Order: sequence, then structure tokens, then C-alpha cells
Amino acid sequence: MILNVRVSPKASRNLVKKEEGGGLKVYLTRPAQQGKANAQLINLLSEYLQIKKYRIKIIKGAGSRDKLIEISDA
Repeated sequence: MILNVRVSPKASRNLVKKEEGGGLKVYLTRPAQQGKANAQLINLLSEYLQIKKYRIKIIKGAGSRDKLIEISDA
């Protein structure tokens, strides 16, 4: 499964919202420096989707606000 995710770093709280187009809008408290926001994104999506972290992979947009996230089956 592939998800479109728009990330907003340095927000006041962590939050995941569904968007109208089927993607997700994720607010993160961590800054977008040295992969901190990406690591927090994976942790937050793991909790939100109730899956293990190793199943979540950023396949496009690691340095961008718009990301493609792959959720593996295994």
C-alpha cells in the first residue's frame, strides 16, 4: 500500500489527519533536521495505523514535506 503524506514539522503537537484526496496530513513537533522529523513520522504512523515500524518506508520525499510512504505486507 502507498500513502501520500504531507508533513508539517515544528507543530505544537503530534497529529494525523485524513485529507479529502485520501492522503494524510501529519503534524510533528520535531524539526526537519538530521532526519528527526522523518523518524518521528514513522513512529507516529506506526501508532496511528497500528503496525510495526519496520513495515513503514519513505520511498520518495525524505527531504520534502510531501512524501510517498510504502506500507509492506510482512
